[in-house]
Amino acid sequence: MLRWTITFIILAIIAAIFGFGGIAAGAASIAKVLFFIFLVLFVISLVRGRQSKV
Repeated sequence: MLRWTITFIILAIIAAIFGFGGIAAGAASIAKVLFFIFLVLFVISLVRGRQSKV
């Protein structure tokens, strides 16, 4: 999941450099959504990992 986020961030940066504003905005928004999904899944896995050890 984090790999896809980094891919879309790089795509957004390259598109912004070449002046494709719409593509850059779309890729950046996708990267933002994927990053927040990654964070939520990461926190859930941390909480569940702690519960299994107790």
